[in-house]
Amino acid sequence: MPERPDRWKIVSSRELADCRVFKVREDLSERDSDAMRAPFYVVESPDWVNIAAVTTTREMILIEQFRHGAGSVILEVPGGMVDTGESHREAAMRELREETGFTAGRMIAIGSSHPNPAIQNNSIHHFLALECERTEAVAFDEHESIRTRLVPLHEVEDLVHNGELTHSLAITALYYANRFLQDENIIA
Repeated sequence: MPERPDRWKIVSSRELADCRVFKVREDLSERDSDAMRAPFYVVESPDWVNIAAVTTTREMILIEQFRHGAGSVILEVPGGMVDTGESHREAAMRELREETGFTAGRMIAIGSSHPNPAIQNNSIHHFLALECERTEAVAFDEHESIRTRLVPLHEVEDLVHNGELTHSLAITALYYANRFLQDENIIA
């Protein structure tokens, strides 16, 4: 067994596709242990945010929308891409407002993760929005059609365990949120 995993150095790189919300590139890379070369493909995308949002009445704000990759309506937490020049927190506040019409009294950064480090170069930043209240109408992007669903906080974990909430990035946000809520004695 090796002492450490091999590292790969990019020798050359070229863009293969520009798909509006992401780009695809091919990297010719060389392994450090034996100089073997091979092509690898990377999806370049801006960072994302998602938000585990809790209302003042202790309901989790979830959304349902059609996802083309899965070919079905998916239950998840609000979120989206970080725009150029926008902080992760600003993006989280904007996405929550746009997709649900809710505004948070408190927006807390609770973690970051890599959506799929095998092929993607971006990170997702998870936020917990507390003291949320509906303050405005939703403002969907051109291709969005979203339904807001309020779920009592104590029922959210069951949605994951019964397979109704299957979006892995939403589950990650809920994991971080649950840990924070427990650590702060907001939930048992």
